[in-house]
Amino acid sequence: MFRPAFHALRAVPRPPVRAISTSAVRTAEARPGPALSQTNRAEHTLRRFWKHAHVKEDPEGPGFLVTLDHRPLKSPAGTKLVLPKDRRLLAALIAHEWENQDQVLKQHALPLTSLASRAVDGFGAPGSPTREGVIDALMEYLETDTICFPGETPSALVRLQKEHWDPLVAWLKDTYGVTLGQTTGFGLPEHSEGARDKLRVVLEGMDAWELAAFERAVYATKSFVAALAFVKGRITADEAAHAAHVEVRAQIEQWGEVEDTHDVDYQDIRRSLGTVAMLLARV
Repeated sequence: MFRPAFHALRAVPRPPVRAISTSAVRTAEARPGPALSQTNRAEHTLRRFWKHAHVKEDPEGPGFLVTLDHRPLKSPAGTKLVLPKDRRLLAALIAHEWENQDQVLKQHALPLTSLASRAVDGFGAPGSPTREGVIDALMEYLETDTICFPGETPSALVRLQKEHWDPLVAWLKDTYGVTLGQTTGFGLPEHSEGARDKLRVVLEGMDAWELAAFERAVYATKSFVAALAFVKGRITADEAAHAAHVEVRAQIEQWGEVEDTHDVDYQDIRRSLGTVAMLLARV
């Protein structure tokens, strides 16, 4: 049997998916009580009120707006969702999300809108309590990173660790001067002196978009190191997904794949990392 990775021993907090508002309409995820009738439930469901979604330049400064029938899209906090000038592709993809909504708004079909709103609302102001709190939470993943707990058997696991984890450990040392501690027991790994401080500086130096991308990548992979390597361009989304699935892949090689479980989980990770890649694209 495989020893479970340390990160699996605790619950993983995830930021809530919040609804998006426009200047004319603020939406909120419906939470009808059990006594609500079907009619009342329908009243709590946001239906499509716009005909077309567009991308236009922000008249108040450099950047792009996504508009619904010429009304600018806003974040849940009511902030106008302005996409940076070098992220026109992101603006187009967000507009595409809204253009392809059916008659009833589906929150899960707006992953880029959610991620961009997270950047604008949560990380826009350097030194804000939200930003610092998120960085504190993300730093904890350095201690419980799956990569810090390699297994010594079976051979498939050892092989996959060398293939997907060892290059990331070497990259972390070469790029940031941090030697990642690893342990085969249940105790916390001991990283090189100053490792936390050095990597915290890296996170604090991220802009709102990069930090929002890093947060989602960490929650998707459950790995601080793999997420950082992905966000910094060291590995691709596919490689990050493989790094996150080393232990599962080793189990599959030994025992076989569980349909609608292993494959669905793997594709979910790839989907999340795909949105991260699109958020970071400067096009």
